[in-house]
Amino acid sequence: MEVAVAVVSAVTKSVVSKLITVLEKRYKELKDLEGDISFLHRELAMICGSMEVQISHKGQPSAVEILSMEEFRALAHNIEDCLDRFLPCAACEGELQIRNPRKFCHEIGRLKRELDAAHERKIRYNADFCSAAAESDLDDNPVDQDNPGAYGASPAVGIEEAKRELCKSLVDGGQASRRKLKVVSIVGFGGSGKTALAWEVYNCPQVAEQFSCRAWVTVASNQIHGVAAKEALLTAILEGLLGEEAQESVPQKLRQLQQHISRLLQTKRCLIVIDNIKMELWDVIKPIFPDEKGSRILVTTTVTSVANACSLPDGYVYSIRSLSAEQSKDYLDKNVFVNGCSPDLERGSTAIVNKCDGHPLALVSVAKALQGHKLTGDLCEKMTHNLCSRMDENKNGHFTKLGQVLMNNYSSLPGNSLKTCLLYSSLFPNDRPVSRKTLTGRWLAEGYIDGDQEIADKKLDELIDRNIILPVDPSNNGKAKTCKPHGIMHQFMLHKSMASNFIATSLSARNRSNFRHLIIEKHTNGTAFDNLLSGSAGEQLRPRSLTVFGSAEEAVPDLTSFELLRVLDLKECNGLNEEHLGHIYKLLHLKYLTLGSSVSNLSVQMERLHCLEILDLRKTKIETLPVEVISLPHLAHLYGKMKLKRISGKNHKRFLQGKSNLQTLAGVVIDNNSGFPELMVHMKKLTKVKIWCESNSTDCSYAVLSEAIHKFAQDGMSTPVGARSLSLHLNDSSKDLLNHHQGDNTMAASRKGYLSSLKLQGSLNQFPQFVMSLRGLKELCLAYTNLTGPHLLLGLRKLRHLVYLKLVEVHLADLDIKHGDFPSLQHLCLMVREPRFPTIQEGALPRLTSVQLLCKGLVGLCDHIKVECLDALCEIALDSQVNQETIRLWQNEAKKHPKSPKVLLLKRVDPADTRSPAKYVATDHGSLKPPVQGTP
Repeated sequence: MEVAVAVVSAVTKSVVSKLITVLEKRYKELKDLEGDISFLHRELAMICGSMEVQISHKGQPSAVEILSMEEFRALAHNIEDCLDRFLPCAACEGELQIRNPRKFCHEIGRLKRELDAAHERKIRYNADFCSAAAESDLDDNPVDQDNPGAYGASPAVGIEEAKRELCKSLVDGGQASRRKLKVVSIVGFGGSGKTALAWEVYNCPQVAEQFSCRAWVTVASNQIHGVAAKEALLTAILEGLLGEEAQESVPQKLRQLQQHISRLLQTKRCLIVIDNIKMELWDVIKPIFPDEKGSRILVTTTVTSVANACSLPDGYVYSIRSLSAEQSKDYLDKNVFVNGCSPDLERGSTAIVNKCDGHPLALVSVAKALQGHKLTGDLCEKMTHNLCSRMDENKNGHFTKLGQVLMNNYSSLPGNSLKTCLLYSSLFPNDRPVSRKTLTGRWLAEGYIDGDQEIADKKLDELIDRNIILPVDPSNNGKAKTCKPHGIMHQFMLHKSMASNFIATSLSARNRSNFRHLIIEKHTNGTAFDNLLSGSAGEQLRPRSLTVFGSAEEAVPDLTSFELLRVLDLKECNGLNEEHLGHIYKLLHLKYLTLGSSVSNLSVQMERLHCLEILDLRKTKIETLPVEVISLPHLAHLYGKMKLKRISGKNHKRFLQGKSNLQTLAGVVIDNNSGFPELMVHMKKLTKVKIWCESNSTDCSYAVLSEAIHKFAQDGMSTPVGARSLSLHLNDSSKDLLNHHQGDNTMAASRKGYLSSLKLQGSLNQFPQFVMSLRGLKELCLAYTNLTGPHLLLGLRKLRHLVYLKLVEVHLADLDIKHGDFPSLQHLCLMVREPRFPTIQEGALPRLTSVQLLCKGLVGLCDHIKVECLDALCEIALDSQVNQETIRLWQNEAKKHPKSPKVLLLKRVDPADTRSPAKYVATDHGSLKPPVQGTP
């Protein structure tokens, strides 16, 4: 039921916000309706508030509660539809006319009566949305206290290597290290085997013999809160350490408990395991542990930031990974297919491995469910086909624990907005990672986030921090460029979303009048698709988003049926023609539009899309964009690689008046006829711009562009915070672009600017003074600049606040990074064609946590890079094409380091544009995790 609550709450909040706007606008046509609209506003706000009570999926809602919930959801949708159909753009200034005011008044009156009647029915039949909360017996960490490892993965399911690593971390170290307190954290997605791994380490004789007393405590946070929770945890720790000595001597008050444990730890070397630690509890525990005496604390958590807080700066964080396909297959062979696999059973085994997607608890659950059955490939496929449905139906069976764990991953999220964002992420196929820009942009366009891009990024970062959404590709600032939900969680959320009519696929939709987000897949059955869209003539379908995979001829419906569509994602749709585009131009409520490779031009009719905020053309073949597009009043983010012609008339006047709403333009091609340099000066809201310089002459356009770039940086000084980035791809004619109109060095130095991120690609005659004059620069990428090592370092050393640096050259052998260089740098990426890397002297890069040495020709170690000299290092990334001996050598070097940095392999992806450097993505061996262990 909690998923339904989040869905209804999301749409209700959106409607309440729109009603507030209606009241604030005070449309003259609505004077007689102010009472009704105020009533709708108050009632929906109260309903939304009641749904904010945290429902923990405890007990089953009654049939009446379900029906009432569905009724309020339908009413909220109806009100939202009514507001969208009749009201003008809420974001526009000035008093606009309502479309057909008489009909709008009639609809508002009808909806008021329906809402009033629904509320009366709710009271009459006692349909309390939150009644289930008092009936719960489900803990958010349901563990057998006598055998905590029983519910997780057994030692045979890929934890032996992790066990050895953690045992080593707890007991190894020099005499001084052994005397200091050390905290080791195990972090990972719920059900990934954290508890089982901690239990194995706790009971390992090699570990147990090192400590005079031990305690194991499991936190069950939904039972008690506040001071009571803290006292309960400390009591459990003290009782565990004292054992039989505890009896009646355990104090009851928080302060007394802290003092008692602190005195005990002053005299004994202890091992304490806290399973499912919470941040608020760690803040109480941390002060009572003495730095000496050599005690060890082992904690498990699903939250990476909590693991870091517990273990840093001198501890260790182990990020538990999903099982590989080989590990999953090995477990099935030992526990299910003990007599070997026929070709038929091999098919069944593959189906189980693919469905469980490396999740240990899912794998164990399926294995237990198959025990006692006559095994066939069909049975195995049937068992996995409806895995999520089995969790709903099998309340006390093999899948109960799995369903509880997955639901708790969802229930633990703070607020319905974040829960709705997670539900929405299941819309994307799990085998296709989705970009950060796409996911956060769609959240914003749908209205599921009350705020801007920065808030949307924070929402995504929180889901990544909780290990529910996994980062896939490395990025400049530690934030993933692409991501995907954890495989089994994706299946579970999609199942719940479809059951709540939040998401529908063309194969699954049962009631076309209720779903809000429609996915049409390339394997759509024609009959099923026709049934989905069938209805009486002229009936309007209600989805707010449409995502299509496959051929347009087979998949794209008559878009005129989707009058209120906000999001249209066709980037994976092939075969779009002029007729399809003509229908798109009629979708006047569109806020988000992305098109695919079959589109080569756009019509001036694009100007009809008044509400459009995000336009993604990166996969299209469009070379020149109509000026009407960048003149759209609400367009904030434009992605692609296109030329802009010179603008004249009313559109030119609009830009001169600084009315452009563009914040992101990534990007634009500058040629001999480009009109962009003149426009950029007047784009007051621009914070991110990407430019390709392709003009073959050094005419005045580059002088204008240079002036615009300098002004872009200088404008950032008025509010030198947040993201402000520039990417320049230079050619031979533009290599001095950043030196235009700078005058002498004194004048150049006085022209300060602010950028947080800068990327320069192409030959430079010298290190630009423009770069050295920037304030706040944290990320810098230089590719094929042909600057020699001494000249390069001369400029780089002045950028003392850099956090991320990427250098791409043929080789970097003449670069000598000395003691004291780059005091703030945390991430260093070095990409070379020849395996000749810089010299890094001892004392350089004191805060470096991640180094990427990317060259497929690298053999062995780098003679002039000593891992042991990089004190904060916790991640080393190599090209996945290096040989196995090279990987082994780097892994051995990493083991000698006090923080045992991970050695990761990144896969090289050559770009379509041969002039651009290659990109690197995480390999299939596991998603790239942000560096956590030992990060300062």
